[in-house]
Amino acid sequence: MTSNNQKNQPLVSIITPTYNRPEYLKAALTSAVQQTYQNIEIIVSDNCSPQNPQSIIESFEDDRIRFFRNQTNLGMFANTMNAFKKARGKYVASLLDDDIWEKDFLAKLVPALEANSDLALAFCDHHVIKADGTIDAAATKRCSHFYKRANLKEGIYQPFHKLGLIDRAVSSATAAVIRREIVDWDSIPPEVGGSWDIYLNYLCCRSSLGAYYFPAKLTRYREHEQTETMQSGRRNFENKIRKAKADLFCYEQFMKDEQLKELYPHFHQKWGQINTNLGIGLMRSENSTEARTRFCHSLKRHFSLRTIAALILSFTPPKIAAKF
Repeated sequence: MTSNNQKNQPLVSIITPTYNRPEYLKAALTSAVQQTYQNIEIIVSDNCSPQNPQSIIESFEDDRIRFFRNQTNLGMFANTMNAFKKARGKYVASLLDDDIWEKDFLAKLVPALEANSDLALAFCDHHVIKADGTIDAAATKRCSHFYKRANLKEGIYQPFHKLGLIDRAVSSATAAVIRREIVDWDSIPPEVGGSWDIYLNYLCCRSSLGAYYFPAKLTRYREHEQTETMQSGRRNFENKIRKAKADLFCYEQFMKDEQLKELYPHFHQKWGQINTNLGIGLMRSENSTEARTRFCHSLKRHFSLRTIAALILSFTPPKIAAKF
């Protein structure tokens, strides 16, 4: 690609928050610097990792990488938002430190945004990879079907409330390029925590702009022992509680938005399901009293045999209930 072509391309800011994953970070950054779309800046924000990754950054010898290191650990949300706020590009895209992009990820998505100013974002499908980087074909297929991307046609969706907030087809954290100016990055409340991606979907949906879908797997989402999907088991009740509280906050904001009134029934159902998840997390922490309250809240919005079973079990001794 000639330097003249690069000059005519809009700048894309690649956002990479990181903490204590040096090998994964190196793989992620390798996929960023090898993009065929080259007018990029890569913002790496290290959240005070025990092992400073500066040497990894320097090994690339690429002045497109901007490296920042927090003096203390700010938490995942603050570190991520700080990185977004440092972006200077017309577009932003999140490349988490344990994920990987295909070489043409940006080249496939940015042109659609450039051709249509009525788009908030462009997104694609993604592979699921194992800790060692190999593609998990079965998990990839399940993911594509679960998030309704398996049969989604290429094109523009406007509005895309259903795709973004019900189907969750848009993965802002893994496989999307966003028009930076449509989001007020300072206004995203810290309560969204680890659910910042769905909240970002919400902000993009309510912009009244559309979304473009490119039907190919252009990124790779890594599942390993530190990801939330792998930490939701019985022993990880603290993570389950934290995630459920963040999700509850998001859905409570959605239920207040008059623009999304037609989606309220879905939001109420999800709110009920999330309260059940929170209740189970609390019960596993042996806080059965508060868990019971959450189960009752859930049943007011969403009837579920799982919730009823959990409610009944919450009246047993806490150590027994914690095994649910």
